[in-house]
Amino acid sequence: MKKFKLITILLLGVILFTGCSNKNALKFKEDYEGINGKEIGEKKYREVSIDKDNPFVEVSAEKILKMIEDKKTFYVYFGDKKCPWCRSVIEKAIKVSKDYDVDKIYYVSIWDDDFNEILRDKYKLDDKGKVEKVSDGTDTYNKLLKEFDSVLSDYTLTDSNNKEVKVGEKRIYAPNFIYINEGKVVKMTEGISEKQKDAFQELSDEILDDEEKLFKDFFNNSTQCSKDGWLGRYSL
Repeated sequence: MKKFKLITILLLGVILFTGCSNKNALKFKEDYEGINGKEIGEKKYREVSIDKDNPFVEVSAEKILKMIEDKKTFYVYFGDKKCPWCRSVIEKAIKVSKDYDVDKIYYVSIWDDDFNEILRDKYKLDDKGKVEKVSDGTDTYNKLLKEFDSVLSDYTLTDSNNKEVKVGEKRIYAPNFIYINEGKVVKMTEGISEKQKDAFQELSDEILDDEEKLFKDFFNNSTQCSKDGWLGRYSL
């Protein structure tokens, strides 16, 4: 009887875990596919097809910070369904993560439905080209900047002469995929090919091949690279 009860409890646990996993994956799929083809200014969102068994579990930034403090090992993706660069790489990220048997990637969304920042600092350039803060990021965001410092790029803005101006702090861009091992950041990738110059352009075979290589390097944990060499050039 005791053995039967133990087996029953274990089976219930598996069912509950599977149900929660499927719910998270379906929500991610619905969120990203839900804006397929919708207009964004004069352009349209890229159409993506998200696997119903994708590994993404949406959580708060506070949850990620707590996991770091608890010295957990995990993957996290900072991005948003409305981020055109994210939509350029998300299908390849899912494909390669499954190739490497990654069953969970935590997901932190960076914007609300109106494109307002809900996590990060926001800056702009004034009429004289000087950096001006628009809004403060959360306390959690500032702590994450310190935790991820070794793999993050400088926060830069582009002026009217197409010149980059440094803000004076680093930035969690979107997309950013980060791997943490026992509470320590190991590496990060955007997954974006250098051949892709526009977030809305058609993804050629060359671009997709580059994406696959970047994600293979990232999800292969025998490869201890810290970040992509050109990180932050195109992400948001």
